Amino acid sequence: MKVIYALCAFLFILVKFSVADDPEKKPKTDAMLFGDVKSEGEHIPFATITIRGTTIGAAADATGHFKMTNLPVGEQTVIISAVGYKTLEKRIKLEAKKSVTILAELTPDVIGLDQVVVSADRNEKSRRESPTIVNSINPKLFERTSNVTLSEGLNFAPGLRMENNCQNCGFSQVRMNGLEGPYSQILINSRPVFSGLAGVYGLELIPANMIERVEVIRGGGSAMYGSNAIAGTINLITKDPVVNNFSVSGNYSLTGAGTDGEVAGDANLNLNGSFISDDYKSGMSLFGFTRKRNPYDANGDGFSEVALIENLTLGTRIFHRISDRGKLTVDYFKINEYRRGGNKFDLPLHESDISESVTHDINTGAVNFDLLMRETDKFSAFFSAQSVNRGSYYGANQDLSAYGETEDFTFSSGLQYNRKIDYLIFAPAALASGLEYNGSFLEDKKLGYYDPEEDTHYGNTLVADQKVVTQAGFLQLEWTLLKWVITAGIRYDHYTVSDVTKESDDITGDVLSPRVSLLYNIADNLQFRTGFAKGFRAPQIFDEDLHIETSGSRKVLHENATDLKQESSNSYTASFDYTNMFGNWQVQFLAEGFFTRLNDPFSNEYGTPDDDGVVVYTRVNAEDGATVKGFNLELNASPSEKLQIQSGFTIQRSEFDEPQEFDETRFFRSPESYGYLSLNYNPVHEFSLAFTGNYSGRMLVPYFGPLAANPEIGQLNTSDSFFDAGIKLTYEIHLSDIMSLEIIGGAKNIFNSYQKDFDTGVDRDPAYIYGPMSPRTIYFGVNIGNFL
Repeated sequence: MKVIYALCAFLFILVKFSVADDPEKKPKTDAMLFGDVKSEGEHIPFATITIRGTTIGAAADATGHFKMTNLPVGEQTVIISAVGYKTLEKRIKLEAKKSVTILAELTPDVIGLDQVVVSADRNEKSRRESPTIVNSINPKLFERTSNVTLSEGLNFAPGLRMENNCQNCGFSQVRMNGLEGPYSQILINSRPVFSGLAGVYGLELIPANMIERVEVIRGGGSAMYGSNAIAGTINLITKDPVVNNFSVSGNYSLTGAGTDGEVAGDANLNLNGSFISDDYKSGMSLFGFTRKRNPYDANGDGFSEVALIENLTLGTRIFHRISDRGKLTVDYFKINEYRRGGNKFDLPLHESDISESVTHDINTGAVNFDLLMRETDKFSAFFSAQSVNRGSYYGANQDLSAYGETEDFTFSSGLQYNRKIDYLIFAPAALASGLEYNGSFLEDKKLGYYDPEEDTHYGNTLVADQKVVTQAGFLQLEWTLLKWVITAGIRYDHYTVSDVTKESDDITGDVLSPRVSLLYNIADNLQFRTGFAKGFRAPQIFDEDLHIETSGSRKVLHENATDLKQESSNSYTASFDYTNMFGNWQVQFLAEGFFTRLNDPFSNEYGTPDDDGVVVYTRVNAEDGATVKGFNLELNASPSEKLQIQSGFTIQRSEFDEPQEFDETRFFRSPESYGYLSLNYNPVHEFSLAFTGNYSGRMLVPYFGPLAANPEIGQLNTSDSFFDAGIKLTYEIHLSDIMSLEIIGGAKNIFNSYQKDFDTGVDRDPAYIYGPMSPRTIYFGVNIGNFL
């Protein structure tokens, strides 16, 4: 904690230092900038205007005009950006008590060829200039798919696939390049505070309306982001306040419409707003989300396949420009959720035949201070934290001992410095460096109960009391030379894992994670990228350990072997990225190959049920290694602003060197082909039509239910392939120049491409679930928005 206090003190000193440069304490320059933002003769409302090397910014109004006052004098670079357009830079000269007027003509960029990303090196950069491929999922895609939470939207990036792993409670995870969830690092505003406990249900906990965009980096990223970034990183970037606006939307869905199952309602309400001061020095965004989803029973056996959910989320982001070069940002959001799966929902948890239920109270906060030095250099100090309190019940057959309570606190703190260097060794270079101190403290209890038949009180049992602390430092250099961009970086992590419930000593490790990438501009429209990265996973508790699969005949617990050691990886990628304009057509095509070698990979040993039906899955290091290899293909095209097409397809294979369970080398639940398609058509401004589709190929799925030849040994089944298609219609009514009303209707999984062989009854195997997350669903909604 001393490190945290020291960081806070240092942050306070920086703020005081920055305030000393407060423009309000300086004579006002009265230098003014006026502007008019257009594209193809049409004004662009609410474009963002910033001055490079400062925190000064503004936004155009509904007519595309803007005004900025009291600006720093001298040569300045003005940056004008808007969603769907290429960013424009203009060099101007500002003089005291004089005004300058600029006319900004933006070029349409419908498919995001030159979008700005931050995840490659934790600093803003055009995607085309990054030596690492960064895919961005923007709010428009969430709108086209009518996704109310983060989870479903992750299906629309190359190499990513969401899956449901529990028939009772809906425990879900995202797979990247064939590797399961814990191999991907989930970040919130570039900080690793998304804990293992939050990760059990976290991707379905986070509402889509709080997200500005999701950035995805495939391949090893540990040199920048630390443990668990073997498959890649998924960076959730929350909404920034830009202009004064608000919107309210409501949506109601019917899960299972037109199927054999009983239809279940799903209602949600979203609220968004942002407020900016007249001088653009301060701003605040607000978001709220509430949801009530009823349970859905697909096969009529009285047990749910889709869990009940009640969610309430509130959050805010606040910024204050302390000076021309200093900016303080504060984030906070709170999630309260109750979910329950099983049967007899009208009875207490311990009186149902099966119940898997959790209550979440999640608080997440962050403070970030940025200080700009010179025109391009930046220093940052940050502290992010997340606390999760979870009450749980994983039980069957009226089990009073199945109640649990888990508390988790995760934090990430550090300093980062980015600098542009005119010449270093052989070319101009950019430096990214930082120090981090991260930690996670988790306590899991099994709650006691009173047995009236035996007149016995059972006390609480401490299941896990784990502490994970990591000190880290990283350094990365990026050289730009003619057509080449070369990046070389290294990260050092020292981790300590301790658990007072285990007899073994603390587990410690020192890991060096190098990272090298290269970008070569073969031609103006063709780029080649290649890279290598080393990653690791420490032997700690992961999200699946905190989820218990329950049936009337067995209860599955996950444990680490006492001699478990860290898993490491070597990841290689190579890609060709082609972008071009053919008349009005914009086209982008990416072909990427990936190869990851896992050393000492984690594997499960399946135990046999004891007299109480409890079976333990023990995580061990496989004797030999494993490989994951394949191709990602991405095609985006747009002939005009009226039509956009996005698509991606993955072909991969994940397997151990030697046979594991069921004498099989291939990874379970990992299809060898999957992909997505998204098409949006606006024949007129008021009307839009969106079509989406997700394909998932066959996969191997273990089954331990009563229909297996030997339920204790289980059997390995091959699933069907699936194509989940959706359609959405939107009609916009202009109520005034600054307010509009949208009427929305559509359907998901139109053809009900859904699992047909769910296990049934109290003894079912709840982990035997695969395919799309939900059956055919129809929905309708309204959205009203106003720009103040």
